[in-house]
Amino acid sequence: MPRVLLLHQTSLGKKAIVAVTGVVMFGFLTGHMLGNLQVFRGPEALNHYAALLKATAPLLWGTRIVVLTSVIAHIYFSMMLAAQSGDARPTPYAKRENNTANLASMSMRLSGPTLGLFIVYHLLHLTLGFSPTGVHSETDVYANVMSSFSIWWLAAIYIVAQLMLGLHLFHGAWSFFQTLGLNHPRYNALRRYFAAGITLLIVGGNILIPSVILSGYRTQAQLDAETPAAPADDAPVEARNIVVE
Repeated sequence: MPRVLLLHQTSLGKKAIVAVTGVVMFGFLTGHMLGNLQVFRGPEALNHYAALLKATAPLLWGTRIVVLTSVIAHIYFSMMLAAQSGDARPTPYAKRENNTANLASMSMRLSGPTLGLFIVYHLLHLTLGFSPTGVHSETDVYANVMSSFSIWWLAAIYIVAQLMLGLHLFHGAWSFFQTLGLNHPRYNALRRYFAAGITLLIVGGNILIPSVILSGYRTQAQLDAETPAAPADDAPVEARNIVVE
C-alpha cells in the first residue's frame, strides 16, 4: 500500500510553507521598520510607541510567537529544500547566468545564517539590554537608539546586516511568485520590480535610521525635543537661573 505524503512532506508543500512564512516576516519587517522610524519624530513619539507595545502584552507576545514560529519553519524547510536540491543534482550546471536574481539566490546560504546571528545580536542589544555602550534604559528607547548608532561600528553592523537582508528579501519576493506559478516572461518584469521595490522600502528605511543618526543630522522634531525650554519672562529669577544652569 503506497504511503500517503502529507503536504509538508512534498516539495511543493515545503515551498509553500517557505513562501507563507516569508510573507509573515515581510509583514513584520514592514511594521517594525515603520515603528522604528518614529525616532525621527523625537523621544516622546518613539518612547510612546515602545510603551504602547509593552502595554499590549497579549498582542506583543502573540506577534513574537507567530514570528518566531515562522522564522523556525522558514529556516527548517529552506534547509530541507536546499538539501533536496543538492541530492537531486550533485553536479552543478556548467553555465550559470549571472543576473540580479541569481546573485541574490547564490547569496541565500550566506545571508540566511548571517541574518540568524544578527537577530540574536539585535535582541541582546536593544531588547534585552546587553548594549556595548554599557547604557540601557527600559523606558527611554530613544536614548538607547541614539547612543548606540552614534558609534560608527555599531551603526556599521546594522547597515551591513540590512544589506544582507536586502539580498535575502529580493530573492524571497522573487521566488514567492514563482511558487505561485507566476513564472512567465510576461510577468517576470513585474516580479522583478515588485521584489526590488519592497526590498528598497524595508532595507532603505532600516538603513536610514543608523545612517542619519551617525551623521549627526537631527530632524526639527528631534531638535525641539532635545532643546531645553526657555524660562518664561514672568518666571522667578531663581527658576530662570536653574534652567540656564
